[in-house]
Amino acid sequence: MVQEYQSPVRVFKHPFELIMAAYVRRFPNCPLIPVFVDSEIISQSQSEDGSKLITERRCMIDIDAPRLLKRIAGVDYLYFIQKNTLNRRDRTLHIEVHNDTFSSRVIVRECCSYTAHPENEDWTCFEQTATLDIKSFFGFETMAEKIAMKQYASSIKKGKEIIEYHLRELEEGGVTYIPRWTPADSSTVTARLQLPPPSTARAIPGNSAKDGLRNKEPACPTELVAGSPDDKLDADYIRRYLGDLTPLQESCLIRLRQWLQETHKGKIPKDQHVLRFLRARDFNIDKAREFLCQSLTWRKQHQVDFLLDTWERPQLLQDYYTGGWHHHDRDGRPLYILRLGQMDTKGLVRALGEEALLRQVLSIIEEGLRRCEENTRVFGRPISCWTCLVDLEALNMRHLWRPGVKALLRIIEVVEANYPETLGRLLILRAPRVFPVLWTLVSPLIDENTRKKFLVYAGNDYKGPGGLVDYMDREIIPDFLRGDCMCDIPEGGMVPKSLYRTAEQLESEENCLLTDSIYKSASIFKGAPYEMLIEITEASSVITWDFDVSKGDVLFNIYHSKRAPQPPKKDSLGAHGLTSLGAVNAQLIDRSWVLGQDYSMVEKALTCREGESIQGSHITRWPGFYILQWRFHSSAACAASSLPRVDDVLASLQVSSHKCKIMYYTEVLASHDFRGSMTSLESCHSGFSQLSVATTSSSQSHASSTISR
Repeated sequence: MVQEYQSPVRVFKHPFELIMAAYVRRFPNCPLIPVFVDSEIISQSQSEDGSKLITERRCMIDIDAPRLLKRIAGVDYLYFIQKNTLNRRDRTLHIEVHNDTFSSRVIVRECCSYTAHPENEDWTCFEQTATLDIKSFFGFETMAEKIAMKQYASSIKKGKEIIEYHLRELEEGGVTYIPRWTPADSSTVTARLQLPPPSTARAIPGNSAKDGLRNKEPACPTELVAGSPDDKLDADYIRRYLGDLTPLQESCLIRLRQWLQETHKGKIPKDQHVLRFLRARDFNIDKAREFLCQSLTWRKQHQVDFLLDTWERPQLLQDYYTGGWHHHDRDGRPLYILRLGQMDTKGLVRALGEEALLRQVLSIIEEGLRRCEENTRVFGRPISCWTCLVDLEALNMRHLWRPGVKALLRIIEVVEANYPETLGRLLILRAPRVFPVLWTLVSPLIDENTRKKFLVYAGNDYKGPGGLVDYMDREIIPDFLRGDCMCDIPEGGMVPKSLYRTAEQLESEENCLLTDSIYKSASIFKGAPYEMLIEITEASSVITWDFDVSKGDVLFNIYHSKRAPQPPKKDSLGAHGLTSLGAVNAQLIDRSWVLGQDYSMVEKALTCREGESIQGSHITRWPGFYILQWRFHSSAACAASSLPRVDDVLASLQVSSHKCKIMYYTEVLASHDFRGSMTSLESCHSGFSQLSVATTSSSQSHASSTISR
């Protein structure tokens, strides 16, 4: 499996020419990189005008590996080939590195570049990518990967330090400026940047054992950067707004962020949000991608991005919901206080229902994210989560009312799925005897890492050592906790029973939170497509669609018919004993219809992969009936007109892998209402395509890094 590494953009606040003068000082060896033993120039060529210089080196690296492994492999050193292409006119240096040792067993590729900063010509950018593919390594593949990862990660950040070290050397020698190359005086620049000619380069001693094997050795993870300058993550930005990350963690963040930019149509989540999902999955990029994509679909379906601007809290919540924001803790995290013991949870559920309470919680979390961003700017360090203080004084069995606990469990489930790593610490104060019962009910739904952030204090224990004063300043401790700060949080009280909803109203909302979504969900089984009928009365109308494929692969088709499809007979499946299978989709295209006669395909079939988001439109040429069809996609997909055999439907319902899920929204724009260019309505799709790139690598990647940066 190919391992990859992708670095953020490193920015040197020095001109390109000065950086190049510092760069060449690291050859033929560099005391700051002990593993970089020596280098020898193999070939060197220069263009006639002196603007382009191509240098090829053979570099010798001493890896930090167990002696036994070196003896088994028959090597003491690794050899790499490095090709540098310096373009003084364009102010670029491109570096390509591949391993010479173990080239048949391990394939290492590294590409680096120094370029002038796109927005500040007096700065220089450094970018780096690397890949590792271990085919076989004497049975030590796992060890080789671990060695590579350790050494590469320990040295990746040294590249900038080495350049800055040589810049200081130049400054001490009186060199603080080098003019840009021009055809007239290119010799001056060449004199400063010219590498030692091949005749003066020191030869590297051979190693017959390793040269005889001609195999390849372990490399390391690679990083890639987004396309445009605005999309690139600078290392300083990462430290300032995201915190200290290891090179591998930086790589995961940048690769996932770049993938979102390339595939996701619509609003791109902020880097802090993406990082939370990576942390929640221990930086497993595949798991984090799946987790994040599901959350983005949920946010889109329920319009969560607009929640703070569109949702108005009912007056009942303003009066009886006993929670609010209150300054910040000692770490600068926003502090939210919830007086749960004073809240009439049963009354709120009976009067408002689950949906309003869920919206209230989501609005609190969204507000918390905003406050974290503000505090990051105020305190000058990354703040990505908040502290929550829950006061349980007066908590009793009334709070364990079954529908109320059910609503709480549902809210916890939604929050855990869509807001990972947003809680920094949870302080539970004055926990009564009934608390263990409540904790037993809710703890299974809470992630283990989140549970570790819970601190529970019984009675007045919060006043002593290890209590509140360890986490917040004394002057902001609320008055109801015997502090000196007035806390403007509603005291709650009992919700009047006259405001309760009827049993019928509560029952209708029991299983449908956020029911005002404009999107609908559908399941597609193998052999049982999902079809939607749209009647068009006027030609040149526009059918638009937007759907996400949350599971499986589907084939999307649009058909037209002048005949109105007949609804399926109620007993069409009953004769085969399948009346209980409500999951089978009712098909609109009759099995007796002939494609090209009774109906026709008006759009080319579109294959949609799992995770993709599809947006498109179709301008109708004729009145009649249009059928949007989503069909289970497989290599054996055939004509859309054939109806499934009952045996196939039964089999498909019993195999979870033969089921696809979509979330869709459609709209028809009448021709007289539509304004704009018809040609602009072209189908497009932005994929949440599968990521198969792993995040680990091996020791040759480290070695290639040491000779390229």
